[in-house]
Amino acid sequence: MKTSLEARMRDEVAIVTGSTSGLGRAIARRFAAEGARVVVTGRNRERGEAVLETLAGLPGEGVFLPADLSDEEQCAELVARTVDRFGSLTVLVNNAVAKEVTPPQAPIDRLATQTWHGVLHVGLTAVMWLCRAAIPEMRRAGHGSIVNVSSRAAERAVPGMPAYSAAKGGMNALTRSIATDFAAEAIRCNTLAPGYVINDGREVLSDERRTHFENMHLTRLPIDDDIAAAAAFLASPDSEVITGILLPVDGGSSTAARAKSFG
Repeated sequence: MKTSLEARMRDEVAIVTGSTSGLGRAIARRFAAEGARVVVTGRNRERGEAVLETLAGLPGEGVFLPADLSDEEQCAELVARTVDRFGSLTVLVNNAVAKEVTPPQAPIDRLATQTWHGVLHVGLTAVMWLCRAAIPEMRRAGHGSIVNVSSRAAERAVPGMPAYSAAKGGMNALTRSIATDFAAEAIRCNTLAPGYVINDGREVLSDERRTHFENMHLTRLPIDDDIAAAAAFLASPDSEVITGILLPVDGGSSTAARAKSFG
């Protein structure tokens, strides 16, 4: 029997990295709306507390735990503090990106080593650190779901962003490896690949740019809530037979470009 959305994740405890803004914030809110206990995390306490205010009155519960994911010890501590607070951990969403991602990096011949390491540390190495710490807790809980938020850039490179593309490509491969190694223990791992998403800083587009982006999509431009809905599905018991997949959430833009008119 299907469970209502308000209670679908009531037995889940989730960490959502990079959840003080953008996609992570929307995912944390969706999880709380479905009854989960959610750890909002990032480096900015003020923004984290502001996210918690948006969770007030929802069926779930939220707490802000600060962490610098470029630090291996802080990744392990984030998992330990989550278990101390809520008693278990069953869902991990790896959504954080390094500050070096914006502004755009540079082609590889002009890419600073520091930028490369910064992007890879948060976008890939920290994902490994967090999964390594989370999986034993999921094993103790009897089940778990890891949702890695990747990007189309892993398959279709963005000019001037080689480190970001490499990190996301590595994340996709790591997802498949984790799914293979832990499926027998009811621990799943899947990847979301958002396309161009309308969110913070992207709400205002000129008519020309909006037409350009719309023509890349078969349906419409995705928004944060579309990504959050997909993440909630992959985190919830409704997807318990799904593991190791890469799910594009991109309005069909990875399939084909929409015709400019339908004549």
